[in-house]
Amino acid sequence: MIYIALAVLVASLAAHKTAWLLACMLLLVLWLTLKGETMFISALVVSVGLLTFFFITSIRLTEPSSLPSTFQLTWTSDYKINGQRLSGFAKTESGEKLYVMYTLSSEQEKYYYENTSITGFTYRVQGELIAPNPPAHPYAFSFEKYLESKGARGIYEVKNWSLVSKEKSLAIILAHYRWHLKNHIETTFPPSLVAEAQALLIGLRDHVDEELQRAYQKLGITHLFAISGLHVAIVSWLFHESLLRLGIRKEMATIVLLIVLPMYGVLAGGAPSVVRAVSVVELVLLIRFTRWQMPVDDALAISFIGFVLLEPSVIFQIGFQLSYLATASLIYSNVILQDRHWLKKSFFITCVCQLLVYPLLLYYFYELSIAAFFANIIFVPLFSFVVLPMNMLLLIMTIFSKTLAQLLFEVYEPMRSWLTEVILFLQALPLQLWTPGKPTLWLVCVAFISVLLSFYFLEARQYSKVAIALILPALCIHFAPMINNETRLTFLNVGQGDCTVIELPFRRAVYVVDTGGVLRHRQEAWKASNRPYEVGRQIVVPFLKGKGIRQINVLILTHPDADHVEGAEEVLEEITVREIHVTPGSLDTPAMQDLLAVAMTQKVPVKEKMEGTSWRVGSANFHYISPRDTHYEGNNDSIVLFMQQGRFRALLTGDLEEAGERQLLTRYGKQLANITLLKAGHHGSKTSSSEPFIEHLQPKLTIFSAGRNNRYNHPHEVVVERFRQRQLATKTTGIDGTIEVMFDGDHWYTQTEKDLVHQ
Repeated sequence: MIYIALAVLVASLAAHKTAWLLACMLLLVLWLTLKGETMFISALVVSVGLLTFFFITSIRLTEPSSLPSTFQLTWTSDYKINGQRLSGFAKTESGEKLYVMYTLSSEQEKYYYENTSITGFTYRVQGELIAPNPPAHPYAFSFEKYLESKGARGIYEVKNWSLVSKEKSLAIILAHYRWHLKNHIETTFPPSLVAEAQALLIGLRDHVDEELQRAYQKLGITHLFAISGLHVAIVSWLFHESLLRLGIRKEMATIVLLIVLPMYGVLAGGAPSVVRAVSVVELVLLIRFTRWQMPVDDALAISFIGFVLLEPSVIFQIGFQLSYLATASLIYSNVILQDRHWLKKSFFITCVCQLLVYPLLLYYFYELSIAAFFANIIFVPLFSFVVLPMNMLLLIMTIFSKTLAQLLFEVYEPMRSWLTEVILFLQALPLQLWTPGKPTLWLVCVAFISVLLSFYFLEARQYSKVAIALILPALCIHFAPMINNETRLTFLNVGQGDCTVIELPFRRAVYVVDTGGVLRHRQEAWKASNRPYEVGRQIVVPFLKGKGIRQINVLILTHPDADHVEGAEEVLEEITVREIHVTPGSLDTPAMQDLLAVAMTQKVPVKEKMEGTSWRVGSANFHYISPRDTHYEGNNDSIVLFMQQGRFRALLTGDLEEAGERQLLTRYGKQLANITLLKAGHHGSKTSSSEPFIEHLQPKLTIFSAGRNNRYNHPHEVVVERFRQRQLATKTTGIDGTIEVMFDGDHWYTQTEKDLVHQ
């Protein structure tokens, strides 16, 4: 069955990507032949693969019908309310899945939907199908890919709707119970325990604190806050044993478990790991109930095949990939694990799981927790056999005896708080993460092959060969980003803000100029987002990590406006920064206080810099040519960076306006004439990029760092017209996306976000 599952995987990938991947079937047949399998088995595997390919292709080639002006859709259980927005997945009458967005009109309406489970509610809607925004850069979250992995057609923005009916089914009833459990936990558990209980008991992670979640990521134990196969196994065992203790016969207890387990899967949220665990347990129990035997790997393969055929796009969900891969690693590592002391066995279980999934983790998250190899030995048993059962007991007590529940909370909450402090302490230790960046697909394949080869050597107890098989590909992945011989200036699409990343050849140095941010405006409290959007955490840091940038030599903050410095705090928390340069007189401004606090904690020197500061790395020269005085007054006191490398000259002007431009022409007119690259001042505002300035510089390319459809209409049409009249090329991050400008010593060229994402 595992060979058929591999054929289904290959066929599904071929149907979604390119039919040329079907050639991998030949490798599978070759492997079967070497294994001594019969021609019948090989023919069966290929036949199932081809049938799967044609089945999924026929689904994908079916043209979706156009949506009428008004139609009905029914909400699934997968929806959220965030600020003024109600969004989630719903299905049309024909069964098509859409991601629906609805803007709540009042605080009263929001209160109604927060206190009503709308799963199964059918609405007649009117609105429009809209395209998802492209990712900010190749390493940022792609909503389009997310929709594809969920099997959704697109985004539907509702303008008007009216309730038509409320559907009833077992799944909908269970979804309502899950919603009531969520509210029950929120009202009966102490606030510090709500997030953990919801995550472990019903698979909801909405309330998990970001700092704590990041701590779990650094320790490589994030999976403990998700309902895994081990969770399902423990719940199944506890339920089955409870029935036996109540005097129910073993056969009847098994039948009851077979009925209840899928219901628990729905209550737990139906994540891929839950579906995988529930389906495997169901298959094994069913076969045993009929007095037959089924190997666990066959049950896993059948579960995989059924999942893919029912929901073909699920193969692109990260949780699905990691869940099945980690489970397969444990099933096929019996030889490695047998005849070992329990402590060594725990370590090898962790190693086997972590090693087999590490290429995927690097491909999707660009970093790997080294601490995970040791942390999981302690925390997996602790969460599985103490924290999870305790949360189950507390939930039961809050239902049947609130007095006893309160006593348990008084004992458990301080202990859990202490455990959280330990986790936060451990995650703060240095050298926890390996961040080589996003490896290419061929390096991912090499890494997978090396892991499988290391398992072969591990079975043979040839540990030196294990080390060689693992270390050589890891070194290739680690040093791959450092072999580029070009200078790169990347203008990140951070919305209405500025962020430029400068990389010198072979990573001799990395400089980041500004970090983006959001200009926040006052609004009614009920409209505020549950989790404010953070440019640094969601745009800048993923880019740096995706590129394998582990250290920034200098972080240059041109001036203390929020749209230039707000993301700096998140960058400092995630990336090593050697020093920070700021414009004189800006340290006392409100926008800089959070940054200064983090810089002080991490002992990063913050230096005021002005005109006259210069340095050289290789053939690249850097000069600050503004400001001239130490009194900060606004945009015209932005740090202006002039960079020269051979014939390539670039000018980054921060938010410099016309008065500052005149001063530059007066003092540096000769050096700035006919430059290669200009980052226009103040996002292309009409108060900058003056006629004399443009006329003198004659830049071959000008970059406007401005958000799509921003409220300020940057870059202003008057400014754009000034460049157009002189036939000077311009690009805007809000339109073209992230823009890379590369210089190899003789030539320079650009790549936009569309090119990068395509690659």
